[in-house]
Amino acid sequence: MTLQIVPGAASRPLATALARCLGLEPTACLLERFPDGELRPRVGTVRGDDVYLVQSTGPPVAERLVELLLLLDACRRAGADRITAVVPYFGYARQDRRARAGEAVGARAAADVLTAAGAQRLLVVDPHTAALEAMFTIPVEMLTAVPVLTEALSTTVPDDTVVVAPDLGAVKLAEHVAARLDRPVAIVCKTRLSGTTVRATELIGDVQNRPVLIVDDMISTGGTIEAAARILLARGAAPDVTVAATHGLLVPEAAERLRALPLRRLLLTDSIALQPDPAPWMDVCSVAGLLADAIGRLHRAEPLDDLLLHT
Repeated sequence: MTLQIVPGAASRPLATALARCLGLEPTACLLERFPDGELRPRVGTVRGDDVYLVQSTGPPVAERLVELLLLLDACRRAGADRITAVVPYFGYARQDRRARAGEAVGARAAADVLTAAGAQRLLVVDPHTAALEAMFTIPVEMLTAVPVLTEALSTTVPDDTVVVAPDLGAVKLAEHVAARLDRPVAIVCKTRLSGTTVRATELIGDVQNRPVLIVDDMISTGGTIEAAARILLARGAAPDVTVAATHGLLVPEAAERLRALPLRRLLLTDSIALQPDPAPWMDVCSVAGLLADAIGRLHRAEPLDDLLLHT
């Protein structure tokens, strides 16, 4: 089977970069719209091929998801032999359970429609919950961007830095980063008051007079990062804050929140295409090589063990 990289509109630069890592050019993919906004994607020749469809489902999440579904269906109807959905950022992963009666389990609903549309395998990077794999009936490969992030951080993080999990959900990620950087870990306990408001309630660990590295899988409103930074500074941390996250959703209010903090550096990956930002402390490292390595191994039926997220 011939390997084909099909780019969705949300991830064209990333798909192009990873295709070139594999010595390929991305497959032609055109996205048209009807006057009412209805999407009408069209893919090039993929008959009999091993297709990797690259599309993050970041903002606007619903539109990106619908485009992904239509592209999967287009590849299936065009006769692709094998179709893998490469979704570096998987929207709806936060909805892995019902918090209140009457809610949907969004992760399961998304899993069902992706499978129905033609996905035979899913490739994701640092999903918000490891339970995502259990939502699917198809194989799910969960990669981690921690090696990419820590390589970019290794020469800039002072020796006395403390790696901080901004909430309990980020503890495993913080421990993974800390182990690779050989730094201690601190944990912030938080209470979410609303979708945009967070209150940090407790800090476990010593940060007195030490620079801190806050790590998380994603930054959406910036509320969790802001709350963590405030309690760290209140507990005596040095005003030398670095933040690293895999996915930068960065909804409009996030930029204002982050600019108000004493950030030395904000490091994100290109799992979601980012708008140019004038902030001198914002850097982006690419997961193109990570994804290309994983795709190459899957195409050749080789193991991915050392690339996977271990929880």
